[in-house]
Parts: sequence; C-alpha cells; structure tokens
Amino acid sequence: MNTNYEKISPSNGKVLEILNGLKDYKMIDIPEDIPHGDMPGDKIEIGDTHKAKAAVIFPRLIEELKSVVTANPYERAVLTVCGGSGVGKSEIASLLSYMLTQAGIKSYTLSGDNYPHRIPKYNDAERLHLFREGAIREMVDAGVFTPERFETLKAWQEAEDDANAAHVQDNPWFASYIKGGRAALEKYLGTPNETDFAEVENILKAFKDGAKDIWLKRMGRDETALWYEDVDFSDTQVLIIEWTHGNSDYYKGVDVPILLNSTPAETLAHRQARNRDGKTDSAFTTTVLEIEQEELKSQAHKAKIILSKNGEILSFEDYQKLMND
Repeated sequence: MNTNYEKISPSNGKVLEILNGLKDYKMIDIPEDIPHGDMPGDKIEIGDTHKAKAAVIFPRLIEELKSVVTANPYERAVLTVCGGSGVGKSEIASLLSYMLTQAGIKSYTLSGDNYPHRIPKYNDAERLHLFREGAIREMVDAGVFTPERFETLKAWQEAEDDANAAHVQDNPWFASYIKGGRAALEKYLGTPNETDFAEVENILKAFKDGAKDIWLKRMGRDETALWYEDVDFSDTQVLIIEWTHGNSDYYKGVDVPILLNSTPAETLAHRQARNRDGKTDSAFTTTVLEIEQEELKSQAHKAKIILSKNGEILSFEDYQKLMND
C-alpha cells in the first residue's frame, strides 16, 4: 500500500468532548435502511434483538474509546465486531456505526470478508480440497488406506458427506480421515494462507496515521467482482471492522475488539436462518464452524467487550465458564 498519503490535520479534542457528553446517552430511533459494511451485495436485516444488543454495547464502547482517541493525535480509533458466522456482526457493526455518526462521531464500516486471497467459491473449493488432501494423506501415514476404502470414501465425497464423523462408528479406519482433514483445515482457516491480514493491517495503520483517503478492496462472488475504491476518510474518526477474524493474532491495529459470543450450534442455526450460501447443514460446514469457534475462544482474552447471545456483557471469567459449561 502507498504510504505517501495526504494526511488530515491533528485533532483539536472535539471527539473526546463529544464522547464525554454521551454519558447519559439513550437509544435513538433507528430507520429501516441504514448504511452497512462495504462487502458487495451484502444485505442486513436489523431486528429488535440487534438494536437491544447495540444499546447494551454502546455505553461500554464510549468508555473504551475515550482513552483510545486521547492517545491518537488525530483522535481516531479502530474497533472490530467479531464472532461466529451469522451471529449478527454486520447488523451490530452497522448499528454502532450509525449511533456514533448520529452522535457526531463519523464512522465507517469495513467488511473483513473483502480480504481473502480468493473469491468465495474458490476459497470454499480450496478449503474442501485441503480437507480431503490432508485426510487422505493421514490415512496413508496411518497405514489404513486401501483401494476398497477409497471407493467408499469416493461415494461419501460425491454425496458431500465425507466430513461426517458418524461414519467412524462402523468404519474405525475413517477416524484418521477426519483427523487429517481437520488438521489441514486448522492450518488454513483464519490464517494468512486464507486471508491477506497484512493488507488489512496497512489500512488500519494508514487510518490511524491520519490518511485523508484510502484505497479499499471490494470482493464480490464471481471472477469479475474484484476492484478497489478510493474512500474519503477526511472526517471519519472511527473505523469499524465487522469480521469473524477481527480479533485475530495475525494483524495489529485494533483498539477495541468486541466479541459477539455464540456456540457452534447457535452459529449454524443463524446461518441456516440466513440461508446465505446453501448447504449450511453439511458436516463439512459444521467442521469449519467448530474450528472458527476454537479460534475465537483462543483470542477472546483480548476482547474489550464480550456480549452473550442473550445480550449480556460478560467478563472474560464469565465467558470462560459459559464456554466450559
């Protein structure tokens, strides 16, 4: 990314003044159509549950932002709304952005889903390929691969049921297939092999260094839907990232990570209701969600705000107990 960008003038304390005046903030009326993340074609449906959760988060967010903007010469801050797929990241991020802007602190919502190395259908194919390649290799290494078993595997693959651990009950050799496939996925999902974390980090650095405008990536769902847009940040004080991997260890620059908690079962239910990409009830998708959940758990200690599915603020200790239970 070009680092020779034009900068805005250093701050005059206006943002902190606004934040200090929001201590008695009450939930405002939210219109049906509000700005949302910059993922092409993404649609959000904001309900009362989302509004209630945003209202719980907002006062805590205001307090977190005060020290952040004080430390930045441009009074800029970066927050992320992370959590499992379908948990409401897009809706909550859009609401927080709208609420901040209405309060006089302009914000912009960036979708992390624009930054994988591959468009969705190719990324999905790469995930499946790596799973199956790792699974077969593990079978060979474990000494349980045979041509006859491969024919069985092929039938399961054609039925898109080869990530189904239930097959182990009648086919003990299949345990090595599941083990190898999962291990291969864990080395890919949410890592720099899948996503360009370096580009996202450069964007955050440019923003916090006072850049007036930044070129941002746009990624749709087909080969021609990939381009960049020059976004004006001259009067933007808060950059919000809505992203499953928003709290990842693979990049720096986030000031206030917000974790929307959910279990894998809850996440899958959200995806099925949203019907975003079809086949959401497959064993392979369940495996992906479970791995993402483990990543979220490993990063949760960094979250400044953790919100339960029921809309309650959790301490990290409460979060650990909930997830262990």
